[in-house]
Amino acid sequence: MSEKRKDNKGRILRNGELQERNGRYRFKYIDTFGDPKYVRSWRLDVHDPMPAGKKPEPSLRELEKRIAADMIDQIVPEGGRLTVSDLVEKYVSLRNGVRPSTEAGYKTVINLLKKDPFGSQRIDKVKVLDAQEWLVKLQKNGRGYSSIHTIRGVLRPAFQLAVDNDYVRKNPFAFDLGTVIYNDSVTREALSRDDERKFLKFVKEDSHFCKYYDGIYILFNTGLRISEFVGLTLKDIDFENMKINVDHQLQRNNGIGYNIRDTKTESGGRLVPMTEEVAECFKRIIQNRKTPKVEPMVDGYVGFLFLDKDEHPMVAMHWEKYFQHIVEKYNNIYKIQMPKVTPHVCRHTFCSRMASARMNPKSLQYIMGHSDISVTLNTYTHLGFDDALEEMTRISKAKDTKNHEDDTAILKDFSEYKGKASNE
Repeated sequence: MSEKRKDNKGRILRNGELQERNGRYRFKYIDTFGDPKYVRSWRLDVHDPMPAGKKPEPSLRELEKRIAADMIDQIVPEGGRLTVSDLVEKYVSLRNGVRPSTEAGYKTVINLLKKDPFGSQRIDKVKVLDAQEWLVKLQKNGRGYSSIHTIRGVLRPAFQLAVDNDYVRKNPFAFDLGTVIYNDSVTREALSRDDERKFLKFVKEDSHFCKYYDGIYILFNTGLRISEFVGLTLKDIDFENMKINVDHQLQRNNGIGYNIRDTKTESGGRLVPMTEEVAECFKRIIQNRKTPKVEPMVDGYVGFLFLDKDEHPMVAMHWEKYFQHIVEKYNNIYKIQMPKVTPHVCRHTFCSRMASARMNPKSLQYIMGHSDISVTLNTYTHLGFDDALEEMTRISKAKDTKNHEDDTAILKDFSEYKGKASNE
């Protein structure tokens, strides 16, 4: 019988274990691909001390336990030899029927990973700390919170796919983003009533930007999303019943072109009431609309209200640029600066105005096309002291009026009672 192998401390070594000449331990095993693999450690057992000057690492037998557990749980060795970039491409290939904007986001993440060293890492080597440090690096290199939020929004489900299919044990991106990245995005606040009046007055009186006044007024007074607004066609405006039909949105994406999509949420399809002022704006827009040589058609929709100089439908980008240039011109003229105004700020301003006017939250939710009432109710958190004071004063006056009416009724009843008693 051959003598059992031992290490330099006299401990018996198991099958596959070996102590190399430099004192380091090695374990050999065969993976599910049939290839020989090795793991090494300066410690045989968990209780062994680390040699001086060496970085802490798991002991050899801890590594052996992990390997055995992976084989029992049928974890694919080496993460199937997939890189992070490979995994994301595999995940994206399974995502069918997504919005063009989502598809464009996928392409952005894939292109980023192809250029970044992180994308070439093997997925089984990526730890939580690696994922966190990478996102921190992205922010230090100038990427904003919303951009990083989108990137993590692709990588987290991609790694979950790897977990569900036994390529890795844990999802390294399953952490709260806010604990690692600070949110540097600017909250879109509603314009004050004064700023809204100044902005609209400036647009109306400006020799160049006045042609956009009617559209901007509509955005401030309907709460439409900009993609819904640019998707409006002639048949969507019902002057007889004073309502706007909103059941689609128009988008344009690089490489895809124009397309009609469903509204952003299931509750997005709705009929938005028009005020007389909004109706007059639409009438002027339709009256001033130049008839194109060929009506542009997008997915069967024709008669778009807003066309660019090339007789193509205007999209969100056009209006975002108009707003940007208007604010820049305003701020070059006036010392008191106008805050950032965008089509979405118009929507938020409308919602805040209606909330401040105490519109029924469910009615406001319907007009805004919010799928969740909590989104609408969050608008009420933007109301300030003046709104609270006004509401308390209104309630107090209503209460005083009610008490006065009650007192008058009691006195009247008492007087009638006394009259009847004296007659008797």
